[in-house]
Amino acid sequence: MATPAITNDLDYRPSYLAATIAGLAVLLLYILTLSPETAMWDTSEYLTAAYTLGLPHPPGNPFFVIIGRVAAVLPIAPSVAMRINLLAAISSAVSAAMWFLITERVLVGWLAERWQRIAGGALAALIGATAFTVWAQSVVNEKVYTVSLVGIAIVAWLAVRWSDEPDGRSADRTLVLIAYICGLGYANHMAGMLAAPAVGLAVLLRKPSTLLRWRLVLACVGALVLGGTPFLSQPIRSAHWPAINEGEPTACRTELKLDCTLSKGTYDAFMYNFNRGQYGKPDLAERQAPFTAQVGMWWLYFKWQWIRDAHGERPGLQSALAATFLVLGFLGGWVHWKRDRRSFAFFGPLMFSLTLLLIYYLNFKYGYSQDPALGESVNREVRDRDYFYLWSFSAWSVWAALGLLYVWETVAALFGSTEVVVGKEVQQLPKTRSWLLASPLLAVAFVPLFANQGAASRRGQTDTADFAIDLLNSVEPYGILVTVGDNDTFPLWYAQEVLGVRKDVIVANTSLLNTDWYTRQMIRRPVFAYDEAKGPDAYRGKSWKKPSGPPFTLTMDESDQVPLSMEVTQPQLFQKGALQAVIQPRVLSRADLFVLRMIQDNPDRPVYFSRTSGSLMQELGLQEYGLTQGLARRLVEHKLVASGDTVPVPGEGFVDLARSRQLWKDMKAPTSLIKKNDWPDRASVGIPYLYVSTGVVIAEAANTKGDAKGAADALAVAKNVAKATKLDDLFTPGAFDPAPPPVAADSSAKTQVPVGPRKP
Repeated sequence: MATPAITNDLDYRPSYLAATIAGLAVLLLYILTLSPETAMWDTSEYLTAAYTLGLPHPPGNPFFVIIGRVAAVLPIAPSVAMRINLLAAISSAVSAAMWFLITERVLVGWLAERWQRIAGGALAALIGATAFTVWAQSVVNEKVYTVSLVGIAIVAWLAVRWSDEPDGRSADRTLVLIAYICGLGYANHMAGMLAAPAVGLAVLLRKPSTLLRWRLVLACVGALVLGGTPFLSQPIRSAHWPAINEGEPTACRTELKLDCTLSKGTYDAFMYNFNRGQYGKPDLAERQAPFTAQVGMWWLYFKWQWIRDAHGERPGLQSALAATFLVLGFLGGWVHWKRDRRSFAFFGPLMFSLTLLLIYYLNFKYGYSQDPALGESVNREVRDRDYFYLWSFSAWSVWAALGLLYVWETVAALFGSTEVVVGKEVQQLPKTRSWLLASPLLAVAFVPLFANQGAASRRGQTDTADFAIDLLNSVEPYGILVTVGDNDTFPLWYAQEVLGVRKDVIVANTSLLNTDWYTRQMIRRPVFAYDEAKGPDAYRGKSWKKPSGPPFTLTMDESDQVPLSMEVTQPQLFQKGALQAVIQPRVLSRADLFVLRMIQDNPDRPVYFSRTSGSLMQELGLQEYGLTQGLARRLVEHKLVASGDTVPVPGEGFVDLARSRQLWKDMKAPTSLIKKNDWPDRASVGIPYLYVSTGVVIAEAANTKGDAKGAADALAVAKNVAKATKLDDLFTPGAFDPAPPPVAADSSAKTQVPVGPRKP
């Protein structure tokens, strides 16, 4: 007997309850694996920007900052970081529910039983939610990508619904809503517009006369512009000088005023920021790598989604799983086209936009982990960019689920079929018992859940915040700390502004010192009192003089006049008291000039260089004046000699053994790194390396002083950190002779140039 079926697929009712349950299940998974703290790269920058209602790097992502600030103050989790991380989790969970609904909708004209369609939606939600990059970005808010994802997913569902019923006022309101969400999405990240071309094509194919209705078109344009209005908050908020104020899109210099806000200077600064002018990205015609290599980067990251084999231990399995999900996706795309061309008219172009079009537009260099055999012969990104394809991997779940359902149906049919009326067709479909007998095939959808839980989970991880506190505590009260990149700067901002730790320390990032807005912010920055209760034991019970004024004696106008570079054609002597540094012929950057200026202008502030800064001290001729204290090198005004606790260590220079041991004893990150027991991101491996190196340096200095037990204790911790972070190979003869590698700087800090027009 034939099973009754839906006679008109437009009469179906979406399974909103089932989709909600699926979304809640995904959210529960994310909560169970949620990070309690910050993480490397842009995470700390964006957590801090949201908490302070500040401006992260251009174009500033104002919509994210606004909703991130709301999340940060809501009592939905015990800490600021967890609240904003929870925002990422909720965004991805809602996205999973949208993919559920879209998958179910495609199945309406294919499968008669609601439970079968719900099963298909659940498969899509599961596959998309547990793909590695989606999962990893959903449990710690690195940036804005999950908020972009939920915007794209909601637009996708609305577009599919509009395609079903393109007539009437409700359909018109849907298009206006889509335009508004795209505008909001753009105010979050330019990816918010990724779905717009597919929507336009769907309208053209489904009902082209819609484009001739000028009132509706005008309403959509107005809604799009209205959605982008969070950008208008930037010049106003910037002139309130929040702690994170990157780009400074305002011409106001001391206070918010109408005449400087509504001025050409503000417009120029805002547009420069809005267009990301400081990054100097080449035109699309100027490819940074062959397009085939850029597709190869996408394929590398696609392989990561189904099992994140970070250390290359199971490459065969990884490739096999990637091939499986790729084939399932293409099969699902074909089935989608065959079964429901109405929704395919939107979703097919959307998948094209999220893959090939996005790959072409991003125009990346070779990936950090891509084609390692090419080594340094090609230009590479400073880190892996899989997060830019999160939208692609998440949406792929719809087609992968459809493909898996097709395989499930095909195999189930082997166990017996029956005639079923689907729409106007009579089809041979498997019996209920046959579906159940073939159901073990669905285990494929659970593979990423089990294969990625170790790599994607951030549960209990505090290593980045611990590192930030350790580095700040390596600096004496009221010191200046020179850093070079994202990973030795952004976590420090987070520790200072969100956790309230060591705000007395001035963090001077050399990448940002090349911009005029950053030096103006350093001049404006108030002097914060040292909080002994939040400092290390090494500084307790002592009197510390609070300095007054900024870290260099320049006005804002004078700092703006400092050139981008200055060529030194012959050896130059830099002198401060007994310190005499010879700068060899080279081009000094604006940052170099400001570092020297801070040394010159601060008799009361100690100046430190983070040990992540590589050879910077040597380049400035200061190597003989660097005394290692914990994770930083203090600049002293006399040439160092071995005496007391000042101990020479080959490859490191002189070490303040007593201070370093005190700091080492209180450091938090060695414990959290050992607990984490992995470090899959090799681009930021300089951070755990720094701890391994510090332990070895202390051990060697202790050995020199005849303290065998102290040396053994420090070395044991270093070896445990190395083992946990897969740096065991460092313990070979001569491994620690060179200085630790510098922390890689992401493009947000690496290629910045001054914002806005410069004065003559």
